[in-house]
Amino acid sequence: MPLHQIFHPVSAFSASDKQKLSERITAMYTNIGLPAFYVVVLFKPVESESFYVGGKPTDKFVRIVVQHLAKQIPTEEGKKQFIDGYESILAPFIKEKGYDWEVHVEEVPPEMWRENGLIPPIKFPEIQNEWARQNKPIPY
Repeated sequence: MPLHQIFHPVSAFSASDKQKLSERITAMYTNIGLPAFYVVVLFKPVESESFYVGGKPTDKFVRIVVQHLAKQIPTEEGKKQFIDGYESILAPFIKEKGYDWEVHVEEVPPEMWRENGLIPPIKFPEIQNEWARQNKPIPY
């Protein structure tokens, strides 16, 4: 939790852009107490001859799929707040560079999730805080 898959044109992001964007995405979660190691960001470059939108090849589109496992956002206001905050993080790297984009967030049942074979301690805040402090899953 969470997994961010960013499908993008080959030249869309520099190594520095990837580092900065992944740090900003990670901060969204560490700022609410989740361990940094929960956050996985995958940049998936796609050649224009393999990237189609509306049946036409493109090199100006970014598609982002986010999967949330540890926390579900229970309210409509919370969902709006998350996506608005997320879009503001993306803007300097996508919108302001002239790319079109689409984002969707999936909320996956946490019962189907493990970290190094361990059930993440989402119901035990004191243990989750220790995971965050050590930035790794530890047996409990």
